[in-house]
Amino acid sequence: MTEAADRPTIRLLAGHAKRLRAGHPWIFSNEIAMDAAAKALEPGTLARVIDAGGEALVCATFNPHSLIAARVVDRDPEAPFDAGAIARRLTRARDLRDRLIGAPFYRLIHAEADRLPGLVVDRFGDVLVVQANTAGAERLLPVIAEALDATLKPRGIVYRCDSAVRRLEGLDGYVRTSGATPDAPVAVPEGGVTFRADLIAGQKTGWYFDQRDNRAFVAALASGARVLDLYCHGGGFGLRALAAGAAAATLVDTSQPALDLARAAAEASGLTTASFARADVFAYLESRGAAREVWDVVITDPPSFVKSRKDLGAGLRGYRKLARLAAAVVAPGGILAIASCSHNVDAPTFDEQVRRGLGDAGREARILRASGAAPDHPLHPALPESAYLKCLVLQVD
Repeated sequence: MTEAADRPTIRLLAGHAKRLRAGHPWIFSNEIAMDAAAKALEPGTLARVIDAGGEALVCATFNPHSLIAARVVDRDPEAPFDAGAIARRLTRARDLRDRLIGAPFYRLIHAEADRLPGLVVDRFGDVLVVQANTAGAERLLPVIAEALDATLKPRGIVYRCDSAVRRLEGLDGYVRTSGATPDAPVAVPEGGVTFRADLIAGQKTGWYFDQRDNRAFVAALASGARVLDLYCHGGGFGLRALAAGAAAATLVDTSQPALDLARAAAEASGLTTASFARADVFAYLESRGAAREVWDVVITDPPSFVKSRKDLGAGLRGYRKLARLAAAVVAPGGILAIASCSHNVDAPTFDEQVRRGLGDAGREARILRASGAAPDHPLHPALPESAYLKCLVLQVD
């Protein structure tokens, strides 16, 4: 890593420093003087950013090939950004999560909000899962690993650097491990259930910590209920409902590995009234709706329907249809929980699709809770668009 004095300089175009001065952590490519020297820099290079008049403003990672060309790592343009600096941010993030969550199972680092742009770290006891989603985070991985070892002394690290967003940074995907990483799914305790997370080949980092609080809220409404958990993944919603006193739960997913994890969690937790179905959720709901079958609590937590702006129209129609089909199988007075993890769909737009779907189903409802991700997924104040998770819990007449 270069010393602060040796950092290359990136110059902003005239009139483009105001947003950065106000605290925004991103600089877009059309705000930068992309001269030959800037274009020649290696993706992920640490650079000093100056305004058009030459005043040094921040230190940032720079990628000349990305729309988000620079991501601020320090408001002091001369500050060292080494393993020690990263370790201090890791320590602060760990201390906050320990206060928020208690047990060492949480999202430790959530990118810009924890002042480590492009980096995601999930903690599973003494094993960490790391995602480097930008060229800057990728280039810094050896220093990040050094800081993680100094701060948390993990038994092993899984590098799940296989997210689709890396392609926007010109990065290939890969999965690799360091240290003593598990060769089987790990146990994740939550709400009286011992879940199973596949850190090597599972979805995302292996578990969705972001839905923790939403799972707890729905479980508290499920005593004595028949529960339908759609897109169940590892069984988070359905099995927590059973642990809270639900009478029975049906868990549905298209992924057999996900269902296997959910079944293992049910067996490990003694939840004998769980049943499992491998099926397309839309087809499953259409057949159950035609048979007039209903459940007291219905949860639908689908994967992203809108992975890019070009998918917006089709994705919104998908959310509306899902809301219609799911509402049709909710017993009168029952609970519907419906979520979206599409960051390209904001909360008002998602709410409108759910409202339309309820209307299409001819159902009246009231919103009991409108929420996002658990607090170990904090938001940067200047990036409201990064509030990707939306979850509505409704009582349906």
